[in-house]
Amino acid sequence: MLKEVIRVVEVRRKEGESVESLLRRFTKRVQQSGVLLRAKRARFYEPPKTKREVREDAIRRREIRQRKEYLRKIGKLEDLTGRTGRRRPLPRIPTRS
Repeated sequence: MLKEVIRVVEVRRKEGESVESLLRRFTKRVQQSGVLLRAKRARFYEPPKTKREVREDAIRRREIRQRKEYLRKIGKLEDLTGRTGRRRPLPRIPTRS
């Protein structure tokens, strides 16, 4: 595992500089250094997905894509595109047994 080097952001007050100006420069330096991005990434860490999860997600996306394509072909998808706030589930595709 790689160890991350922690760099301290330091800003020295210039002669005659106001506190507001100093604070503005410090904030800009912190944002440019990426300290906040690293902290957020660590706070909201999501472990990588397992092979099974990746496979199941791909299958689910493929099924949704196929269902949308079928509904588009039979002309029923336009009914679902109205923006009423909540998303309605796609109707089931009739299966031939």
